[in-house]
Amino acid sequence: MKTARYTSEFKAEAVKQITERGHGVLEVSKRLGVSDKSLYLWLKQSKGNASPHAEDLASLKKELSRMKAELKRTTEERDILKKAAAYFAKLSD
Repeated sequence: MKTARYTSEFKAEAVKQITERGHGVLEVSKRLGVSDKSLYLWLKQSKGNASPHAEDLASLKKELSRMKAELKRTTEERDILKKAAAYFAKLSD
């Protein structure tokens, strides 16, 4: 029985479907005609060969979530100050 050989591009695309697009391993294995054991092996290998860009992407995502939280807090503070200014403006009239 001859084992199938897959290109590194094919493997990378299969892994990308799981990691970035959120598809399940079994779903991708059925769709591509690859065993789920092979996909799990490719996933394990891809995590070991994570590019430096993946670390940059992770840090950028962390920074984005931090900035979103800060923006939300700042917007809430601004809204409170607007209401307070309107309240005190009515008192002074």
